[in-house]
Amino acid sequence: MSARAPLRAGRDADADGFIALITACWAEYPGCVMDLDGENPELRALATYYAGKGGALWAAEQAGRVVGMVATKPLGDGAWELCRMYAAAETRGSGLAQTLIAAAEGHARSHGATAMKLWTDTRFDRAHRFYEKCGYLRDGPIRALDDVSHSIEFAYAKPFAGVVVKRLDAAGAASAERALAGVLLACNEADGAASFLPPLAEPAARAFWRRSASEVALGQRVLLVAWADGALAGTVMLDLAMPANQRHRGEVERLLVHPGLRRRGIARALMARVEQEAAAEGRRLLTLHTGAGGPAEPLCHAMDWREGGRIPGFALNADGTPRAAVIFYKEIAARTVAA
Repeated sequence: MSARAPLRAGRDADADGFIALITACWAEYPGCVMDLDGENPELRALATYYAGKGGALWAAEQAGRVVGMVATKPLGDGAWELCRMYAAAETRGSGLAQTLIAAAEGHARSHGATAMKLWTDTRFDRAHRFYEKCGYLRDGPIRALDDVSHSIEFAYAKPFAGVVVKRLDAAGAASAERALAGVLLACNEADGAASFLPPLAEPAARAFWRRSASEVALGQRVLLVAWADGALAGTVMLDLAMPANQRHRGEVERLLVHPGLRRRGIARALMARVEQEAAAEGRRLLTLHTGAGGPAEPLCHAMDWREGGRIPGFALNADGTPRAAVIFYKEIAARTVAA
């Protein structure tokens, strides 16, 4: 099926096709069992079910057979849920999944959605990779359904509207590995950013973020990410693992904005939020270093960071020539956040 193949509205008459598609997808994972009448009776009239929830349902058909489906419904407070997204095995790689998710997200956006959420079984690792590629990250606790499949589900979410910055917990940081590796690779190719020499291999980029997620889990690091209109666009980190006599200080690291999404205020939003998070962690002094002449230098000056000095030849460019670093610092008012 072509990625450009139009979808149609799902109908109650598609029940047999929907049931067969979901059953086949579940059968790819051990222990996933379809209990139609006991746990999924709405599948017999799914269009009516989602219409009653104020949502919508789509189907993709090939040779008279349902090969894809997706639904969405409002949750309140600007959030919509992505539901019942399935694509037949033979359609994977054809662009159908992207077409399905675009239909659901587009409908939610047109009805005022500011965020999209979903639940996915912890066993559905292929789906997790796809959602992460589309800008979704783990968000919130898991849930157990107490069903015949003994399902445990991850929550995923992404914001839609404008530039949004969030602090990730350990689960969110782990799920961001692929997306942040893409940002790092793009920045490295554009301006040799983040202490790596171009060309940077994807496995090395992913390993870097995997280590960072471990440090988030240990409470040694704060990881912030930014979305721009639903696309994961940038990141910055705060190193909290200071020596015993410097626990009042934090080091700001890895301010990265995808080259294709710059000049939208993303870096400024990340830096403003990292100051807030540092204050919440009780840090009163922030430091950072950045390549002289790089995009972070004028931003730091604009945001009232003070220049502490320059170190000639601090790093090497890709061609081996030396590059100076600028050391910045900023004093902030620490604050305590109520539990």
